[in-house]
Amino acid sequence: MTDWDKIAIEKIKSAPQPPEDYIRLSGPCERDSIVNGDGLRAVVWTQGCPNHCKGCQNPETWDFEAGTLAKISDVLDILKTYEGQAGLTFCGGEPFAQPKACKEIADYVRKNLGWNVWSFTGFTYEQIQAAGGDALEFLKSLDAIIDGPFILSQKDLSLRFRGSKNQRLLHLEPGTAKIKSIE
Repeated sequence: MTDWDKIAIEKIKSAPQPPEDYIRLSGPCERDSIVNGDGLRAVVWTQGCPNHCKGCQNPETWDFEAGTLAKISDVLDILKTYEGQAGLTFCGGEPFAQPKACKEIADYVRKNLGWNVWSFTGFTYEQIQAAGGDALEFLKSLDAIIDGPFILSQKDLSLRFRGSKNQRLLHLEPGTAKIKSIE
């Protein structure tokens, strides 16, 4: 395990958590997105990111105290009104900084709306697995993850759903987080 992996795991474990039954959002939920995963997708924009990648497209989402504290039940009420969506994608910010809240939303939309669930993260799959706990449980609720920090020197706009060449699109087996395929 590298020093960077140890630092990343500590960032996952020590991120400030919203109060129980709440999630911190950077903006309103979105519907009909075609750029954040396969098909028409709802998007939940999380607030707070410990990674601060150079060239990040959403630096306004870094501050853990900014954004809006929202009841998870209110977010679910909004998502229920979004007809015709194939799935939900968590963007940020860093969704794995709020894994318990994100998992609750992910589990609801899978069970009650029949949606698949994706997430972007600046952490790697391996770092999330090593962190364990709520982060691993959130990972297990996903169908796909786009992992790894954005690296400006590896920026490549031709990649599907990714910004830099180091990032991977991992298709997962929900419930186990076992990798089914890698793009």
